Amino acid sequence: MKFFVDTADTKAIAELNDLGMVDGVTTNPSLILKSGRDIHEVTKEICDMVSGPVSAEVIALKADDMIAEGRKLAEIADNIAVKVPLTWDGLKACKVLTDEGKMVNVTLCFSANQALLAAKAGATFISPFIGRLDDLNIDGLDLISDIREIYDNYGFETNILAASIRSANHMSECAKIGADVATAPPGVIKAMANHLLTDKGLDQFVKDAKEAGIKIV
Repeated sequence: MKFFVDTADTKAIAELNDLGMVDGVTTNPSLILKSGRDIHEVTKEICDMVSGPVSAEVIALKADDMIAEGRKLAEIADNIAVKVPLTWDGLKACKVLTDEGKMVNVTLCFSANQALLAAKAGATFISPFIGRLDDLNIDGLDLISDIREIYDNYGFETNILAASIRSANHMSECAKIGADVATAPPGVIKAMANHLLTDKGLDQFVKDAKEAGIKIV
């Protein structure tokens, strides 16, 4: 499973990228706002930093306007994936931009039917939002499983990009189900390294090494 980082914080991206933990980046207007930077400037910097897809989201609501914005965003770099919402207009924009050879990430997916439509429209990525479904007491992981089954049944090439990841457990469960990609905040990716027994064992090793007077350098 590929790891995308869900942030516009270039320092956080650089740290994870140096460790080989970044296969791509996803951004949205909220993350751009949090970065406090111009969308074109920060997106270009991210695209120069990573070799994988970088999702940049349109803000228009009508298909023609989304297409125009998508074309403008795609000019930033060759690895831009234009992010459009899963609405009927978004699907229209997806079809046009895909036919033009651009990567398209269809976002805000909350049902298997929506994911099926996105695949038919030629989406490069479909982004089902796990955490937001969990907030409604609906198991978001079930949606990932349903989409995986449908796509496998018919050989759709659209990548399942699990989004709205809230925990390290979400990451491992998505990997077991067979999501192609999971996008998560830097903190969640780092949390995957944590385990109570690792900390406990390390504390004991340090204590024993000190008692034994072990020195390596």
